[in-house]
Amino acid sequence: MERHTADMHADTPPESIHMMDASQLAVPEVTFFVMRDIGVPLGMGAFKRIEADHAEIKSMHVLAEARGRGLSKRLLTHLIDEARAAGFARLSLETGIQPTFTAARALYAKAGFIECGPFVGYELDPNSLFMSLEL
Repeated sequence: MERHTADMHADTPPESIHMMDASQLAVPEVTFFVMRDIGVPLGMGAFKRIEADHAEIKSMHVLAEARGRGLSKRLLTHLIDEARAAGFARLSLETGIQPTFTAARALYAKAGFIECGPFVGYELDPNSLFMSLEL
């Protein structure tokens, strides 16, 4: 979580950082996962119920040294599958427009997410891109 927080603050203006900290992730509306390799955490991801049939991906992150192994795709697939199994019809996300988010945006697009406008809890933000997937 510390490394995810540092990455989010590296090149995004503070007013455009929409991540949830650890205490905000520890609520009933959030389903949180940690990806491990022989007990060592390599990634994390969560989704949050924002409406009865709509969830938002929150705080998806794979450590830099673990990237390039397909773990981000596996984590995203797991989040999609779990959201679908939980009965959600739509899964949305907010991500940055900065170059550090290029790979993430490509991953989401390849998984079928399409650009959309701001959804529940967001307003237009010049540093944000909103995407959604119908489940």
